[in-house]
Parts: sequence; structure tokens; C-alpha cells
Amino acid sequence: MHLKALELVKKYEEMGEKLSRMQPTGQEYIKLAKDRADLQPLVEKYHEVAKAEKEIANNLELLNSNEDDEIKKMAKEDLDQLNQKKEVFEKEILSMLLPKDEMESKNIIVEIRAGTGGDEAAIFAGDLFRMYSRYAEIKRWRLEVLDFNDTGLGGYKEVVFSVKGKDVYGHFKFESGVHRVQRIPVTEAGGRIHTSTASVVVLPEADEVDVQIDPKDLKVDVFRASGAGGQYINKTDSAVRITHAPSGIVVACQEERSQLQNRASAMRILRAKLLDVELQKKAQTETTLRRSAIRSGDRSEKIRTYNFPQNRLTDHRISLTLYKLDMIMNGDCNELINACIMSEQEELLKSLG
Repeated sequence: MHLKALELVKKYEEMGEKLSRMQPTGQEYIKLAKDRADLQPLVEKYHEVAKAEKEIANNLELLNSNEDDEIKKMAKEDLDQLNQKKEVFEKEILSMLLPKDEMESKNIIVEIRAGTGGDEAAIFAGDLFRMYSRYAEIKRWRLEVLDFNDTGLGGYKEVVFSVKGKDVYGHFKFESGVHRVQRIPVTEAGGRIHTSTASVVVLPEADEVDVQIDPKDLKVDVFRASGAGGQYINKTDSAVRITHAPSGIVVACQEERSQLQNRASAMRILRAKLLDVELQKKAQTETTLRRSAIRSGDRSEKIRTYNFPQNRLTDHRISLTLYKLDMIMNGDCNELINACIMSEQEELLKSLG
């Protein structure tokens, strides 16, 4: 058993003894009780391992005894199952010991931009947006479009949206990078397969306390919105562009009809981008334990290929291939994203030793 787990089990028992001697009132009691409750899942899993180890020892005794062959055969089958169960429990304990990513529970802002491939790249960007929208709907998360620039062909040159819900960043953080599509475009008369790309950036959404912005550092421009929206949107200077002088970051928003709403949305995007800059700097100095090949932060990296003729999706970071692309594009992303989560955990577990 991992030494750290044993230390925490001992700490849990000591907390219980201390609580039994305290009056069940006051902030100290409440905090200690909460800290102990946080350790309870790990302690319960530890006892499951101890129980499995005891049963393994009993079965080994049977195998080395003078019992008949039928009983030994049953003991061998039980032993195989118990060893598998023990291994699963030990991995779960190690997962509980992993350092928690403070951003896991954050809401997110996602930017999807068409890459190489012209109209087909824009259509693919739109497909990715619809895939994430359906995935968010399945997970009962709330998605809000903040800004977009559509092509009129069902595609987007770029689309920016937020997603709010439980552990959103923890699931979406693996999506940043270049996504490549291979298929026959609707505009292709010769039936040839084309390759196009779209880039995705996932930013944890920053609260005002996370990022301090001096109003003096901002240059705010208003301009007339363009694109879909009817006559009203083209007659008013409702769109907003904000430039943050120290970082050089520029964000624009024209999705809302109100200049005030667009400014608020632009500030949300700006805060997320500034937080991301800080996180990228921090990532450069992180220990190996906190790094992950799954989430390296390299936004130019090609992370996936979506091959429509073969109904195949390949995630190049974890060497995963799934032949259910039609289902994934319809929002069935759990298997894909869970595989990324598991792979990252395995890397961290190796670092833990």
C-alpha cells in the first residue's frame, strides 16, 4: 500500500479520537469533522484493499493445503478475481492521492476557429461546435454563444461560447489543439477526400478575483455589428472591441444587441485569456508531476483526426481509435473524454510512483 495512504488512514483515526474528546460545537470541531469526512472515501477504499488481502491469504493457504483438486480449483479462480479487485482498489486509492487541479471545477470559454481548408474548414468548425453543444446538453451543462462569425454555409470562421456546469473544465481541458477532418466536401464534385483543420482553445473562465484588470489599461472601441441579425443589428454601434495594452490581447464581441451586454461578454473573454496567460507561465515551471502529455498547452499540436469515410476518430495523444464517429459528432463524447482523463491520471500515477 502506498505510504501516503497509510499516513492518511492513521491521520483519519487520530482525527476521530480527537473529535470524540471535543464538544460538538464551534468552528474548530466543524472544520475537523469536515477534514475527516473528506478522507473517508480513501479510508473506506483502504479497508477494501485490506479485506481483499486477507481473502487472498486465505485462498493461498487453501492452494497449499491438502484439500481436494475441486476446492483448489475454486480457490485459484477466487484468487485471480481477488487480485484483480485489489489492483483496481489500489489504483483508485492512488487516484485519490493525486494533487487536485484547482481549475477542474471552473466554467469555461471555448474558441473554435477554422484553419486550413477554406469553406470546408469553416463547416468543420461548425460541426465541432454542434458536437460540443450536444455533449453539453447531454451533461446538462449550460452553453451560451458569446460571439461568432458565420460563413452562411452552416460553418463558422470562428465561434466563441461559454459552458457552465459541474467540473466542466475537468472534462473539456483536453480539447485544446488542432482537430483534423478527412472527408468528401459537399462542394466537391469529383468525390475526392479533402483534409481540413479547425483549432480549439479551452480557457477556464476567470472570476474578477482571479484576474485584476486596471481600467486604465483598456482601450474600448465600439463599431457597427456585421453578419446575421436583421436590420436592427446593422443600424447600431453595438459591437465592442477591447484592447488590453499590457498584454496586447484584443477581444471583440457583437453577438448581443446591447453594447453593454457585448462589453460584459468581451470582458469575460479577456479575463479568461489573461488567466490563461498566467496558467501557461505557471505550466513552464511545473514539476513533472503536474505536467501531462494529454494537456501540454501546445495549441498548435494536432490532437485528433476525424475520418468520415471510415467513421473513425483517432486521438493521437493516447493512441485511441474509435469507429463511432457518427455517434461522437452527435455528442456521444463520454468514451473519448473519459479515455483522456484516465490517460492523464495514469501519467500522474507513474510520477507518484
